[in-house]
Amino acid sequence: MSISNAHHFVSDPVSMNELKAKIAPYRNQEKVRNTWLKKRLKTILPMVMKRADIDMWVVACKEYNEDPVLNTLVPCAMYTARRLTILVYYLQDNGQIRTMAITRPGVGLDDYYEPMWTNPKGQDWSLAKALMPDGSGVFTKVSEPESQWECLNRIINECKPKKVGINISETVAFADGLSHTLYEQMMADLSQENKEKIVSAEDICVGWLETRSEEEMAAYDAIMQLTHAMIDEAFSSRVIVPGVTSNADVKYYMVQKTIEMGLQPWFDYEVSVRRQGVGEITDEITIMPGDLLHCDVGFRYLGLCTDTQENCYILKSDEDDAPMFLKDALRQANRLQDIVVSNFKEGRSGNEILALSRKQAIEEGLDPCIYTHPIGNHGHGAGPTIGLWDMQGGVPGQGDYLLHNNTAYSLELSVSVELKDWDVRISFGAETDILFKDNKTYFLGGRQSQFHLVK
Repeated sequence: MSISNAHHFVSDPVSMNELKAKIAPYRNQEKVRNTWLKKRLKTILPMVMKRADIDMWVVACKEYNEDPVLNTLVPCAMYTARRLTILVYYLQDNGQIRTMAITRPGVGLDDYYEPMWTNPKGQDWSLAKALMPDGSGVFTKVSEPESQWECLNRIINECKPKKVGINISETVAFADGLSHTLYEQMMADLSQENKEKIVSAEDICVGWLETRSEEEMAAYDAIMQLTHAMIDEAFSSRVIVPGVTSNADVKYYMVQKTIEMGLQPWFDYEVSVRRQGVGEITDEITIMPGDLLHCDVGFRYLGLCTDTQENCYILKSDEDDAPMFLKDALRQANRLQDIVVSNFKEGRSGNEILALSRKQAIEEGLDPCIYTHPIGNHGHGAGPTIGLWDMQGGVPGQGDYLLHNNTAYSLELSVSVELKDWDVRISFGAETDILFKDNKTYFLGGRQSQFHLVK
């Protein structure tokens, strides 16, 4: 779907059944994601490597101990690494990426990577070559047998990069995927000259993971509409019968709905209850008239995650709308959302956005807590962290990362409000996903500005 020119994108409401019918069969999902991958390797990776000032990137991991970035770099059919998998990316003088694989043959990478390990030391690939689709063995042999690490050293010698980035990082988990054992093996077979070229690939890892292509940004809006529609259905009389239904029933309704649609929850959903004179209840309890419900849900579709919190009010028999004091709490949360996104500017760090937003919110009389995070291939994604619930003064390391265009975030925050009519103070939370593109922010699939109501 196209992105509105308006500062905030708001979609027309769409029913769950309408959206469910649009979820692609898995085979079609594979085609879409693999097409995205080929374009990302040609367009996003060169930009990210140039910005990081690193002209060679090496990703190495073993089967079932995969690097966090691996499944974003390989086609869908390659669910895991194969034995030892080494991928190499070289930014050439013409600005294009040469993608190379130092792996066993026939693992599904041939359409994406140039095979480089052609004369393996101590292994017989004659049968593997015979079983390849064309039966030819598509390799050009090097003269001497070599190990995978010796092959890497040869590639570095041939390409002559200035810097070789590897996935080691003290602050970013996504950029710390190279195991200690593999690091030692790599260093043992690299020449001294090539060892001196090794640097952290942290900026490449973060940039690759956080940057969305045009196609991904367009699809993200529809993916978020699925989330909003599912919550709208769960927070309705179609699911909730006051006095009968529990908050856990509502939670597992959404979990089951997610799985039935062929989507993947990426964390355990939550539905909590706030009640007059009691406050927040997270244990299972029967929903009653006058309760305030709060949910936190998120799933993965087409490799992209959602993360959403919304609120529902259970009407009493003499009510047609939520009480004004609750509507005021939602208004405050919406205002805090507006303040935070107004401070999204390219080149600002997460900590700068946090400080500016908190200052403005407090000056306006709000009691804010901001814990907004990047989102994409991972729910708590790579990029600038904008506060943590217990670190409102800034987040060392990840909060220092700068905001870049074509990135997505889960706008997660809360305001502390005194509900005098209930004689209780609560943290009123809201969360919705946003896109940052061309120095503007867009609410993907809209946002909650009115309560879900159940009669």
